[in-house]
Amino acid sequence: METRKYFSFVWLVYVILCLYYQSTSAVVLLKHFSHSRGSSKSSSCDFFQGSWIYDDSYPLYNSSICSFIEGQFNCQGNGRSDKLYLKYKWKPTACELPKFDGLDFLRRVKGKKIMIIGDSLSLNQWQSLTCMLHATLPQLNFTIKRTGDVSNFVFQDYNVSLILSRNAFLVDLFKEKMGRVLKLDSIQNGDAWKGFDVLIFNTWHWWLHKGSQQSWDFIQKGDQIYKDMDRLVAFKEGLKTWSNWVESNIDPTKTKVFFQGISPTHYNGQEWNASKASSNCNGETQPISGSMYPGGPMAAATAVKEVISNMSKPVTLIDITLLSQLRKDGHPSIYGINNNVTKTTNGNDCSHWCLAGVPDTWNQLFYALLVDQDY
Repeated sequence: METRKYFSFVWLVYVILCLYYQSTSAVVLLKHFSHSRGSSKSSSCDFFQGSWIYDDSYPLYNSSICSFIEGQFNCQGNGRSDKLYLKYKWKPTACELPKFDGLDFLRRVKGKKIMIIGDSLSLNQWQSLTCMLHATLPQLNFTIKRTGDVSNFVFQDYNVSLILSRNAFLVDLFKEKMGRVLKLDSIQNGDAWKGFDVLIFNTWHWWLHKGSQQSWDFIQKGDQIYKDMDRLVAFKEGLKTWSNWVESNIDPTKTKVFFQGISPTHYNGQEWNASKASSNCNGETQPISGSMYPGGPMAAATAVKEVISNMSKPVTLIDITLLSQLRKDGHPSIYGINNNVTKTTNGNDCSHWCLAGVPDTWNQLFYALLVDQDY
């Protein structure tokens, strides 16, 4: 009897230790591979933890050589005179971020179609990537075609298509008799995302808009119609619908899926302990030093990580949030479109990013992840 009790006790201790080891290992693995779920090749470096350091070789390009850059991102062309914000590169804590190699990028994706789906922050990223490639290889032929909300930038020599699909919510927004309805559990527009080699998704920016900037009149979930609801809750529901679409429609052997992390705004100087409570991005010329943002993490970024972690299909998160939070100096502010004459505080843009600028680092990370995953 005593022998049986002894072995029962030993077995219980063994089970507890196994569960503890499994849990601990999961945490370690999560930290070790935090930048890539489902990658074929792993790296011990977390590209997304680090700080901004001065580098006189920056920027990666002069925006003046890219005539196709939207006016709202062309800060230097719109009269911004300070240039220090152009001289910073992202330095991961534990390694070096691979230098962007435009020729290698095009060789890796030769004959491929890459679609970037999202709002105007996706436009920011798309224009950055096209300019980075054009600046690296200016002799290459390219075409740009815009049809509705879809823009296609083709490098003909490599048969590479970089496609932007403007879609602020990913889920469906329909015009009905009652008005504009944002349908949290409908994603019919996903049919347009099928058949591509690489998909990069982004959403968040427009979920927060209210008043005249709000692009919907009602929110629908199932049979329930809401005049409004907690925006973060709505965002999470939309993300779950998107994740279900990926699970049902993506073959990982044919299509690689990325999610572009949440891009922050800098309208509230209290978030970075500015000397004036009314401060915003206007007049800021340098990044926040160090690797911590005083304002803390973004709830939307946490929601994205939670949804992706529960998916069975591999989705790689390009976790741009922290590194972008540290760049209060990188926005157009009053040097966005139509502000290059008056320089008034009207139209102060602390949401989008100057080009050259922060989105170039987003694309460096995208390239580094492709290299890391042997794409």
